[in-house]
Amino acid sequence: MLSAFAEGVWLDSGPVRFLGLRLTATMTVLAVEQGLLVHSPLPLTAERRAEVEGLGKVAHLYAPNTFHHQWLGEWSAAFPTAKVHAPAELAEKRKDLRIDRFHDQADTSDFGGALIEVPIRGFRLVETALVYRPGSTAVVTDLVHNIGRPTHGWTKLYTKMTGFYDRVALSRVIRWTAFTDKNEARRSVDALLGHAFDGLVVGHGAPIPNVGRTSLAGATAWLPAARPLLPSPERKARPALFSPKPCG
Repeated sequence: MLSAFAEGVWLDSGPVRFLGLRLTATMTVLAVEQGLLVHSPLPLTAERRAEVEGLGKVAHLYAPNTFHHQWLGEWSAAFPTAKVHAPAELAEKRKDLRIDRFHDQADTSDFGGALIEVPIRGFRLVETALVYRPGSTAVVTDLVHNIGRPTHGWTKLYTKMTGFYDRVALSRVIRWTAFTDKNEARRSVDALLGHAFDGLVVGHGAPIPNVGRTSLAGATAWLPAARPLLPSPERKARPALFSPKPCG
């Protein structure tokens, strides 16, 4: 069920299972110049569709990374005039999916100045974070989690072992395997933290309404300070260590 989070920001969540974990995934709806942007859509139930359409016209559908796209196709089919935004890498993973704009394409005029896109470089999931100016809210997906205290046995054990039980943090497994360049990632996170925002929406777990920027800074403090950029030869890409199965 949609709930208001900040000015022009509404949230919904639903259960997801990934690697045997029982988590929730978050869908964010943002009011922009041409209507609504639906970020990381959840399953398109009749109730969810009615709630979203009750807020306005669906103008944009947004896949934030290469793991949160599972229900984008059904929303794209239901709203054929909505512009679909996604990482370029998702086009290879989801050949069935209509994508109208890749994140690295500069034109964001459709957002009417309400949104700032911040790509997280050096991150295998190819995530782009958003800063929503009217609601002073940042929206991230798999950069950090805030799952609280799950009671499901395996989920509780796994999140304790990997360091994100009852805290705003990122799984150590993702830290170890999902970052190809921590220097670039640090620069990207610093760029995100350079923007003004109070609220923080995460892809898995509870949103943070008031101390989002501080929480994000603490959760990403494990990334080392950025080093000066020096010219270097091209590096070979590391083999992917993630299952292609989406987590939302």
